[in-house]
Amino acid sequence: MPTARPIVTVVRAGRQSYAAGLRIQQELAKQNVSQYSEFRNFLLLLEHDPVYTIGIRTKGYTDEDEKKLRKLGADFHRTDRGGLITFHGPGQLVAYPIINLRQFTPSIRWYVGTLERTVIETCRQMGIPNATTTKDTGIWVDDRKICAIGVHGSRYVTTHGIGLNCSTDLKWFEHIVPCGIEGKGVTSLTEELGRHTSIAEATDVLLDSFGKIFECCVRADTQARVTN
Repeated sequence: MPTARPIVTVVRAGRQSYAAGLRIQQELAKQNVSQYSEFRNFLLLLEHDPVYTIGIRTKGYTDEDEKKLRKLGADFHRTDRGGLITFHGPGQLVAYPIINLRQFTPSIRWYVGTLERTVIETCRQMGIPNATTTKDTGIWVDDRKICAIGVHGSRYVTTHGIGLNCSTDLKWFEHIVPCGIEGKGVTSLTEELGRHTSIAEATDVLLDSFGKIFECCVRADTQARVTN
């Protein structure tokens, strides 16, 4: 196990289409993974234009279903992440860690669990003490999902990540079964706290939680800022 705390550079990409966000992830992950100690870790933060995405386990979404969702004014993407269908859009904090797990713990199971604990700690610090995991993916407040989680790992390098609802318009979720889970709903920080909660406010707390739970040094780098 490495003894030094890994460094994770924060990249604030602002609002991006899903395709643009994917390209940024690919660029940041394009490194020599065999020299894992030299790998530069990133935490890509952004907000997506309205988009429905499905993961590698999603079945049954036809071209006709895709057309119906696109008619709502959202984009639609099939991805290589885990998890089922979800929505990303304005008011949602999307965080994509692009890290080499050999600098942390070389285990996807450890990574997902640590990511879950990071979101739970973020919610706790913001005043939602009952956010938790269940047998279903994501982070939940009672039977309402507040954060979707879907990750991908290749040679211990992670992509994709989380979508934390801050002030998201939850009506977008009415057109799908979020993450394929019947009979449950969605919520947001704004809904749970009873006040408008911005992405900027949630970002500060998430970065603090990420550094603490992942036991890493989170470093802001203005030169790493990405624009479309």
